Amino acid sequence: MTSLYLVRHGETDWNAQRRIQGSTDIPLNSTGRGQAQTTGRLLSRREWDGIYSSPLVRAFETARIIATEVGLAEPGTVDAIVERNYGEAEGLNWEQVEQQFPGETPVPGRETHPEVATRVIPALVSLAKSGPGSALIVVTHGGVIRSVLNAVDPDVAHGSITNGSIHSFELVDGSLELVVFNDPIDELSLECGTEDLDQQNAMESRENLRG
Repeated sequence: MTSLYLVRHGETDWNAQRRIQGSTDIPLNSTGRGQAQTTGRLLSRREWDGIYSSPLVRAFETARIIATEVGLAEPGTVDAIVERNYGEAEGLNWEQVEQQFPGETPVPGRETHPEVATRVIPALVSLAKSGPGSALIVVTHGGVIRSVLNAVDPDVAHGSITNGSIHSFELVDGSLELVVFNDPIDELSLECGTEDLDQQNAMESRENLRG
């Protein structure tokens, strides 16, 4: 059975400023690089067959740091697992979101969670099928992880998706199934000390509260 461990990238300056990133390509900050190293050390407690990443620099740099910690080669990239596109909300902070898109105002260009799941889940399934019985690390984004969770485990209110957090899935009969949300990896918890996706991203917070 193939296992996929989805990891959210480390912190960026835009995360710290509570600005919506989406497909905007923002690099890790020093805190984020430290988080990636901590996550890599945690993951090094197990054996891995490969590591893959979104092509955005914050994810790829996280994956490269993790690869060094776990003894893997350069990460491969998967275009389809790039972060959710938030359209005209990208770059905005909480106050700007409320000013420009109050309440239920549509955001031009924003992907829905189902649209994200439609492009991401087949890519993850294909990745899992390419290495039957393997254990793979996949570094991606909070909006992607939220979209996958909504699709494969829809009736559960999941908790925080923090920078550097790990969420384990398995390929079962051709479909992804959640194993552990916030997988502690051999009972050792990861405490990054930064806010989760809903605290950093006004769009995600608003949608999550609506259910």
